[in-house]
Amino acid sequence: MMYFSAIIIPLIISIIVFCGLIENKKVYDLFCEGAKDGIKMTVKMFPTLIGIFLAIGMLRSSGLLNYLSNILGNILKNLNVPSEIIPLALIKPISGSASMALATDIISKFGTETRIGMIAATIMAASETTFYVIAIYMNSIKAKKSKFVIVPAIIADIVSIITAICIIK
Repeated sequence: MMYFSAIIIPLIISIIVFCGLIENKKVYDLFCEGAKDGIKMTVKMFPTLIGIFLAIGMLRSSGLLNYLSNILGNILKNLNVPSEIIPLALIKPISGSASMALATDIISKFGTETRIGMIAATIMAASETTFYVIAIYMNSIKAKKSKFVIVPAIIADIVSIITAICIIK
């Protein structure tokens, strides 16, 4: 498996170049055009990314995450939900990097074989950074009515987190 993972990217690139040569395409020129398009897309999405990162920073710095975690922890204590995973469940739909840091902290503190560690890993695998993905996709297609996407996406996140907790029980 280690050998396969080491050669997969060069193999894919070689196949693409080989197919381009067979079809008599200017592979390097096509690559450069694609890179230009990628840079243009990045420049168009940059304000959206700045807004998302600013909102995440404000949420974390304001203490709102800790406040919501404490409230939800008290409510969910009766349902036998570990309070340690609540910050992860709250931040996962908003920030992938922040949720990765929280999950890493939870797993290093409690271990991978514990209920809390398994719930954290399952939440990371089963849910999405919803607001980030929606902002990027909606901006790239210039869609204006994001509420029709956000509500089902948030419901899917909630269901995935509840399912993660129930499966690990």
